[in-house]
Amino acid sequence: MPSPSKTNYPLLKLSVQEKETTNPVDFTDLLSVPPTGRILCLDPGTKRVGVAVCDELRITTRPLEVITLESWKKLLVRIKDLLAEYDAAALVIGLPLAGDGTESEMSAYARDWQRKFALSLDTPVYLQDERSTSYEAKSRLWQQGVSLADTKSLVDSEAAAIILSDFLSRISNVLPVISDE
Repeated sequence: MPSPSKTNYPLLKLSVQEKETTNPVDFTDLLSVPPTGRILCLDPGTKRVGVAVCDELRITTRPLEVITLESWKKLLVRIKDLLAEYDAAALVIGLPLAGDGTESEMSAYARDWQRKFALSLDTPVYLQDERSTSYEAKSRLWQQGVSLADTKSLVDSEAAAIILSDFLSRISNVLPVISDE
């Protein structure tokens, strides 16, 4: 997988798959988030990807694993497997904005992932601001008594859980409450 600095994202070409896509939903619209079901979240990186999931009621989040990036195809297959395993209704990808909220090279990288996943999955794909989540993840792990060495291997999935928690808070203000009545 190329690093973001070696890829010119604004000049991406349409692929054959894009031309054949018929998915009509605008996945940037939070009103299109499925009202129920688990959500899977990714904390993207150029070498590792943190993964987290929420419960079916969308109350809690938990880190799952860290995927080592080998190729886009292997990542896609693993994410498809996780979506099926957890019967996830949506996928969230962390959007690494600069501290002042502006776009960065890594933002373009995450947006490219969103586009590719949206084209490759039947599951809606959303972006969530992930500023400072890695710092918060490290802090949480240290507070739990995790060693510095172990923190390195767990920080990406812990950050994904924080990103997902932030996304759940964001959509709770937008989505209507589902009642059993």
